[in-house]
This record gives sequence, C-alpha cells and structure tokens, in this order.
Amino acid sequence: MFFLLLIMIFQVRQGNAEDKINIGEVVVTATRYEEQATDVPASVTVITQKDIENSTAQNVPDLLRTEAGVQVNDITGNQRSYTVDLRGFGETSSLNTLVLVDGRRTNQADLSGVDWMEIPLDRVSRIEIIRGGEGSVLYGDNAAGGVINIITKEGAEGFRAGGGLAAGSLGRLKADSYASGSVKDLSLYLSGDYFKSDGYRDNSKTENRDLGANATYYIKDFMKIDFSSGYHKDHTGLPGALKESDFAAGLTRTSTRFPDDFADTKDDYVKVTPEIRFLGDNVIRVDASYRDRDFSSFSSGDFGNFLGESKVRTAALSPQVILKQDFDKIKNNLTAGVDYQKAKEDIVNTSDFFGSVTIGNFTLKKEDVGYYAHDEVSIADSLHISGGYRHDRARFSFEPVAPGTPGSSSASVDVYTAGLNYTFYKKSYAYINYSRSFRYPVLDELYSFFNNTINTSLVPQTSDDYELGVRHYLNDDIYVNANVFRLDTTKEIYFNPVSYQNENLDGKTRRDGVELSASVKAANWLTLRGSYSYLNAKIKEGTFAGKNIPNVPRNKATADAVFNATKEATIILSGIYVGERPFISDFSNAFSDQSSYFIMNAKFRYRIKNVKVFVDINNLTNKEYSEFGVVGGFPTVEKAFYPSPKRNFFAGISIDF
Repeated sequence: MFFLLLIMIFQVRQGNAEDKINIGEVVVTATRYEEQATDVPASVTVITQKDIENSTAQNVPDLLRTEAGVQVNDITGNQRSYTVDLRGFGETSSLNTLVLVDGRRTNQADLSGVDWMEIPLDRVSRIEIIRGGEGSVLYGDNAAGGVINIITKEGAEGFRAGGGLAAGSLGRLKADSYASGSVKDLSLYLSGDYFKSDGYRDNSKTENRDLGANATYYIKDFMKIDFSSGYHKDHTGLPGALKESDFAAGLTRTSTRFPDDFADTKDDYVKVTPEIRFLGDNVIRVDASYRDRDFSSFSSGDFGNFLGESKVRTAALSPQVILKQDFDKIKNNLTAGVDYQKAKEDIVNTSDFFGSVTIGNFTLKKEDVGYYAHDEVSIADSLHISGGYRHDRARFSFEPVAPGTPGSSSASVDVYTAGLNYTFYKKSYAYINYSRSFRYPVLDELYSFFNNTINTSLVPQTSDDYELGVRHYLNDDIYVNANVFRLDTTKEIYFNPVSYQNENLDGKTRRDGVELSASVKAANWLTLRGSYSYLNAKIKEGTFAGKNIPNVPRNKATADAVFNATKEATIILSGIYVGERPFISDFSNAFSDQSSYFIMNAKFRYRIKNVKVFVDINNLTNKEYSEFGVVGGFPTVEKAFYPSPKRNFFAGISIDF
C-alpha cells in the first residue's frame, strides 16, 4: 500500500498534458443504472469483450478464475460443475455470491445454487464483478460476498452471422453459431451452442445444448422493451470423490466408484423489461422474468442409492425508478424499487438406504419481497457520496409436515450501505465503504426430508463489510489496484458434518483480506496482467474458535501475458497459483490441508480477415492436482479428492460473415 501511495503522489505532482487518459469504465451492476466505475465505492472489475478474446478461458468460470479475490473449483473436471467464491465463503460460496444474467438473478431457492453453464461464453458481451456486500441493498439475498453480472450480446447494426467448430482431447467437441442484426426499431441476437466431453475420469461424460435470444424494440425515442431468453439441456455423469483408501486399494486418478451416478438438467427462462424515460434522464423500468428448471440425479454410496427429481418454477417482478436531478453543481441520482420473487419446488425422492426403499413427495415454496432505495450525490466532479437501505422479508412453506409441527416459517432483515469516492488524479480514485449484507437459509437447509419438519432454530446470517481501496492509472497503458477489507459474519449458515444438519455457527466468523492487481501494456505487442490475493478466513468464536474456514486458500496469485506476435497472430499465457486450504467439511481442521497448486495454460490464435483459428493447451506442465476435496465417508471419515485433468488440448476454427 505504501508503494502504491508513493506512485500516486509522484504521478499527481509529475503528471503532464501529454498523459492520455480515456473516459473511465462504465458499470451498471453497482447501482442498477449506467455510471462511471470511479463513482462506485467498491472493488469493481469489468471484463470486456477484448479481455474475453485475450484469455485462455473456454467458459465463464474459467474466465473468472484469473481475477483477484475469486476462487474457482471445477469439481468433476469436465467443465460442467463449478463453484465460484467471492470473499472466502468456501463450501457455501454458491449461496453467498449473487450471480445475475442481464440483471436477472440465477441463484436458486434451493441448494443447487448457480448453474454456470446456463450462459455459454460465446454469448457473453461483458462481465461486471462487484466485490463485497454492497449489492445486498440493491439485490437482496445471496450477495454477502459480492455480485457477478453476466451481460449478454445484443443485436448489432446491419446483419452479421457466424459459427465455429472445435475439438480436442478428453473427447471434447464444440459447435456454436449466431445471427445478429437490426431492422428499423428492432435489434435481435440469436445463438446456439453444443458441447460434449468424455471428461477426465470414468463416468464424467457431459453433453450440453444451449439456445439464446436477445431483442430490443424501440417504440418511441423515450420508450423501449428489452427481451431475453435462454434454453439449456444437459446430461452429465457424476464420478464422485476418491478416498485415500480407494487409492490404497489400487484405483487411479481417472477411476470412479460410482459408474451409474448422473445428473440431468433442463432449464429455460424468459425476461421482459419495458423502460420509459421521462423529464430528461429519469427512468421507469420493470423487470419481469420466469424460469422453469427440471433436475434429476442419481447417486450411490456405502449407504445405498438415491434418485431425486425436482421441478423449480421461479417468477420475479422488479419495478424500479431512477431519478436524476442536478442542484446547481451538485448532482443527485436516486434509485428506488421493489423486488418480488416467488419460487415453488416439487420434489420426488426415491431412496434405498441400507435396504429400505422410501418414496417421498414434497412441495417447497419461498416468497420474497424487498424494498430498497439507493442515493448517490456528486458534490463535485471528484467527490461522490452514496448510501442505501433495504428492508427484505421472506416466507417459506413446506408440504408435508409432521403432525403438530409448523408448515411455514418467515424471516426479515434490514441492510444498508454507505460509501465515499474521491477522484484524486484524472480517472484515478480512492474509496471507502461500509455495507451490511445477508443471506436467508435455502429451502432444503430449512426442511428435513427425513422427518418432514422445519428447522425453526435456523435464522438468516448477516455480515458487516468494511473496505477501502484505490485504483491508480499512471496512463492509459498502466494501472494498479489495491483494496483491503474486513468481513464479519454473524450466525453464518453451514452444514454440520457431525449432526448432519444445517446450522448457524455459534460464533462470529471473520475474513480479513488484501487484493492487489495490475495491468501494463509494456509495448504494442505485449500486455502483462497480474494479481495477488491474501485472505485470512477464520471462525472467531464458539465450538470451532480459531479454526480456518474450509476450502478458502490464504494465498492466490495469477499472471497473464498477451503477445501480439504479428497483426494476425496472438499468443496468450496464463498462470494461476492457489495455496493450501482445509478440505470441505473439515471445520475442526483435524486433517492436513489440501495441497497448493500452480497451473499454466496457453492459447495460440491466428486471424485472417473473418476467419479465426485457435489452439488451447491446458495444464502445460502436466500437473497432477485436485481443485476440490472433502472429508467424509461411512463408517470411517477420511480425506477424499476430485482429481483435476492433466495436460489437454483444444483447437478450433470460427468464421464471421
């Protein structure tokens, strides 16, 4: 931090008119309307279309894993099942990181969390990451660690179309196509994707199909309607974990003990947003969406086997008003609105535990409404003050329930945020922020499928987030970013592997962190980028006082280099280091940590006019490692691993018309 301050002071004093600084990045996620990133009191990252092209990523989670403070795990090693963690929530990361697609929440009302394959990377225009709890005021539940908003492509002027075909090791095959255009007041973007892979391990095959559509229709100069829709279907094998005793018995890294386990998913959604501008730049907008998700899975183990089938229907409505008013030199932007969401899950579970077959039918419901207001005041071009408040309440209901026990429960929370931004040199800025965030228990944390009862002792968790940071641009080609934070969480929800129940921790958890990143365009042919994250995540009080939170590495570092060898040829190198971390469920830290690992990936891309070819090499050094590990087993508890792929290749060609 001291080094960064010296750079800033030097630059302020020595800056001259020859330094070129472009207008700063624009973000929409932090306030639900477009504004400069310099006005947002949070750690903000914008991943642009150019960033996506200059990466080795093949999907959205792969793209996110190179960012500071973001921990990604490919659980099964077949590019299908991922966890993405902001700010070190470990095994509950999918419930504490809010993921949006064009502003529509994708977190489910149950433990299934986020389906990262719902939006293929080919359809993504940009991604915005807002770290910390500030998003809880504007978006509500699940935003304790931060918000990731995936913004999809829109129709372009004229007509464009294209497609691609790629194949590689591990039996991978990918095909995609798109069409984009506009006619008078209507723009349209259509896309289709197909992907299959045999996976690195036995029974890890996956086959995915995706369709997407975006449209915008301008009725008048002051009114438009946005429409987006998507369809996803996949069948995936589930190889499961390999215990230490399995390796001792002769199984290899590619083996599975569960050759019949699988998961099937069918997911589609539609979102419609009418928007009216009035009295200048003031806006009234209504987001309306509906999602239909069918999921079935079969799992087996020492206990027997289990077949679960669920249908989740989610409807959401979010009216919102944005009022922009200037008072002489003071600018004021007020956002206020209501978020309403209703989810219903119908479940059929068939279990064969220790030779006893049971069939259960369940209906779980969640209804959530939140009222919020967020105001931003620009006292001068260089000073911005913001704050917001949200009242949120949820009601959960369950069928069937045991006689004499309640069939519903409810909860409510109040959260708020306040921050200050100061632009100290051109578009370089510093900020300080406080936020209170929360998450509710999800449906299957509250409900017991074994005795048809509600866990009435389980309550929402709340977090207090304190953060300050700085981003300094030496010029358009060099910037450095640094932030420090403390995240204190009370009543954190977790799964207790001893009692086999979801509970609130009986003590506060604390996450102290530092996130550093930098980007340097060293020459016209070379761009360098890197990051380092330090995160000390501990349970401070109660039964597990002093223990490290599972699956949270204390150290993580990334480095990327983009070489423009010629006008047509580009070479991209990417390295990721992840430090040691406790195994999933090891809250008592009774076992040794998962090993650290360092992985290098590479891409060669060659473009001739409208034709592009590429070759990806993943895990260049052929490292044997596991991104994900757990402790468990019956009757003996031991360490278990989900081995990650060794060196593999992927190559393809795409054409744009």
